Amino acid sequence: MPKEKKEMEVETEEAVTEKPAPAFASKTYEQKTTLPCNDACTNVSITIPVAENISQPAKDSINNKIFNTVRGIVYFGEKPSDAKDYEGIMSTFIKSYDDLRKQFPKEKMAPWEAKINGRIGYQTDNIINIKLENYTFTGGAHGYSGLRSLIFNAKTGTTLNYAEMFTDQKAVAAMAEKKFREKYKIPAGKNINATGYFFPDDKFILPQNIFYTDEGLLLYYNPYEVASYAEQQKEIMLTYAELGDLLKVR
Repeated sequence: MPKEKKEMEVETEEAVTEKPAPAFASKTYEQKTTLPCNDACTNVSITIPVAENISQPAKDSINNKIFNTVRGIVYFGEKPSDAKDYEGIMSTFIKSYDDLRKQFPKEKMAPWEAKINGRIGYQTDNIINIKLENYTFTGGAHGYSGLRSLIFNAKTGTTLNYAEMFTDQKAVAAMAEKKFREKYKIPAGKNINATGYFFPDDKFILPQNIFYTDEGLLLYYNPYEVASYAEQQKEIMLTYAELGDLLKVR
């Protein structure tokens, strides 16, 4: 009898043991125009990972960077709004559409749309890589789709730049250029823009966005970054084996 009771107590203790709370929680914010519309209405949808169970100042650093990045994507006009929260980002975007419709009531305006879908793409004890898929349409022939990569020091929450990621940026760029030329058939010895790309100053550069993956680093050029919209995005993979000691942190 005592033995049976002891076993039951152990089972009970195991059942009530709490698992650690996840470091991030996914949150979604949505808003749409209040003006009359049919099935398709101007709308904004923002889904992002929010740092919750992470020590300060890393928590605020990560959340602020995500917010500022989203604010720099979801806007209409010459510069992003000065919104202080996600509700403000959405309402400012929608107000821009509403104001134009009121200003030109006889004009037929297609509904605008802004979507952000963010998630943790890669995470280790050293880094947190957040991937933001984004789409915006504010009229015209087509909308714009892109990807943003936010790479954080997992302990401090600070954003890592390429100098902090690589031991030798020039060597990484040389490796990437060779792969880019091979994949997109740009003859060796020819100008990097010989086949229609528009790298600045006719020199190959690393993209604005790099993603950590299980295989290696995905170098991702968004539409318009080095090629026309018709060419869409360009991407190449540098495996961890290829990078070797050139990669400081993983």
